[in-house]
Amino acid sequence: MKHKEGAHMRFQSALQLPYLLFNSTRLRRFATRVSKPVQKPMKKRFLCLGLSSVLAIAFLSVQAHAQEPERIVKAMSDYLASAKAVTLTYDSDIEVITPELQKIQFASSGQIILSRPNKLRATRVGGYADVELTFDGSKLTVFGKNIDALAQVDAPGSIDQLVHRLRDELSIAVPGATFLLSRSYDELMMDVLDVKYIGRGVVDGVECEHLAFRNQDTDWQLWVEVGSKPIPRKYVITSKAVAAAPQYTLRIKEFRTDVDLAADVFAIKAPASTKKVAITDLSAIDEVPHGIIPGGKK
Repeated sequence: MKHKEGAHMRFQSALQLPYLLFNSTRLRRFATRVSKPVQKPMKKRFLCLGLSSVLAIAFLSVQAHAQEPERIVKAMSDYLASAKAVTLTYDSDIEVITPELQKIQFASSGQIILSRPNKLRATRVGGYADVELTFDGSKLTVFGKNIDALAQVDAPGSIDQLVHRLRDELSIAVPGATFLLSRSYDELMMDVLDVKYIGRGVVDGVECEHLAFRNQDTDWQLWVEVGSKPIPRKYVITSKAVAAAPQYTLRIKEFRTDVDLAADVFAIKAPASTKKVAITDLSAIDEVPHGIIPGGKK
């Protein structure tokens, strides 16, 4: 992974050794004084050792800061994995590019409740879909409220196994699903080619560490809450493989781990009239509408 640019930014903003190291005039004067002959060898050695020590400290500090993005992501991953029960609310935005190269954004909101190792409930409400998903460790149920249709499949296993199956086999997206994994660090850092520490930012009034990453097809950014609760507050993925670079944005709002979950929270409560369908036949539950959109374009 490359750290040059991010480490340099962090080096300049945080070390507070720039009085000597980043003021070229003072550095030149200091170097001139060091290079002048002196009568006392001990003094010369002291000045040389002093400059070497300063440069060594600066180098070690740069190396430490170069590792900071990974450390922040690892701390976030460990914190999320350690939470046995979580409730959170979120907002998400997804952009699409029309044939006329116009960028259109669709917004949704929802809630996620999980109880490790094998219980999950997720909801998403947008302008075109109202979806509820539950998992009780043995069965996965997806309820499209807007189409009054329900699908259920056997899915024994853990939340990790469910997330991979949803993504790889069923093409069902759960917002921020990567953060639900017990080893989200490994998933996030897979195939990363470049890492940068950008600095501090504020998301919904919460101070966060702002990180930026690149891989072959996407650029992505992450804002992680500062302090003892390193919660991912904002997550942006930018596609480099599509013209106009559409983005997906997830903002995590309320996040709680001090929750007592009712026994029936992971059960779907669908009306008796709801039709049962195969999970592959569930349609119109995506964040992006299918078919005709305003203006008559497909």
